[in-house]
Amino acid sequence: MARALLHIPKDVYCQVQAHLLCTDSYSEEAGFVFARHVSRHDDIVFEFVEWRPVPPEGFVDRSYGHLELTDETRASLIKRAHDLDACIVEFHAHTGPWPAAFSASDLLGFREFVPHVWWRLRGKPYVAVVVTRKDFDALAWLTDPQTPQHLDGIEVEGSLRKPTGLSPLTYDVDER
Repeated sequence: MARALLHIPKDVYCQVQAHLLCTDSYSEEAGFVFARHVSRHDDIVFEFVEWRPVPPEGFVDRSYGHLELTDETRASLIKRAHDLDACIVEFHAHTGPWPAAFSASDLLGFREFVPHVWWRLRGKPYVAVVVTRKDFDALAWLTDPQTPQHLDGIEVEGSLRKPTGLSPLTYDVDER
């Protein structure tokens, strides 16, 4: 199986981390990278195009363990990806002390949102990344909107950062 990697410039990666892990927020934060997927050797690489942090008014609800985007924010993200001919890479933070892994709430959200984005963007892959202060985990939907695989890493300035790999690849949240 081909490796799936996200390539992002160091200055943007720092902006993403700063937004998601701002010290004065105990609520989950989110932002989105728009990226183009290309084949490089045997790898599938998501090349950075643009970063868009979600402002406070972009959420319907946001707390320590949950976030929900407004319909306007979702529509704006899909339109921007369409205009850029890009994929969407979702980033959000978990503020607790645990290693990075998607929550049951995250997995339920993917069940609805990923197929919708996949359909609206005519089969473009979708990537989701969850970060903590210590690490990250990531899933990528490359072949269809129901079957994720683990992202193999985020490449920043030639350095490959590896995910925890703790997130399940199934939507059956009862297994967690």
